[in-house]
Amino acid sequence: MNRIASTFLAIAMLSCVTIAGEFNSVLSVGDTAPSWDALPTTGGETLAMDQLSESDVIVLAFICNSCPYAIDVEDRLIKLHRDYNERRVTVVAVNVNTIEADAMPAMIEKAKQKAFPFVYLYDASQRIAKDYGAKYTPQFFVVNKDRKVIYMGAMDDSPDGKEVTKPYVRNAIDAALAGESVTVSETVPIGCRIRVKRLRRKAR
Repeated sequence: MNRIASTFLAIAMLSCVTIAGEFNSVLSVGDTAPSWDALPTTGGETLAMDQLSESDVIVLAFICNSCPYAIDVEDRLIKLHRDYNERRVTVVAVNVNTIEADAMPAMIEKAKQKAFPFVYLYDASQRIAKDYGAKYTPQFFVVNKDRKVIYMGAMDDSPDGKEVTKPYVRNAIDAALAGESVTVSETVPIGCRIRVKRLRRKAR
């Protein structure tokens, strides 16, 4: 292949590349969703990702008790679960913050107070957040039947939920259930920074 042909081939290949992971330094849209081992729930049980094998879509929502932005999505998250639960869509909420207001006792109280119909997990190791590149609460990941990430970012275009015009997560779910591609597959998550534990360096 001569140099001119090689150049045209390179340009053609680049034109087919979709930029992903623009707002996530760990995952790109289309990546296999990281699996997680059994994590404790507010219901006193545990849940691992492989227990959701019958779900056609998984919505993983990083939330917490202490962030006002996360509090603002609670009612929308409850409605999301109720609207899609009978369509083999599983909503899983997870909290990784380690302050007292976000510890398991507070999570249990929150789940009872709001009557969460979905599973609310706790990961004290924060491993799940690191694997998904989650940096904020709330932050959402939609995973299809093939366990590929098809959407990540904000729930919709209204942080407080009062003027939603673009329901990103719902649109991604609908696309997955219909076997269609997701029009908007990544957005900027808006919320509070996840409080990642810092490891101290050992003295040499």
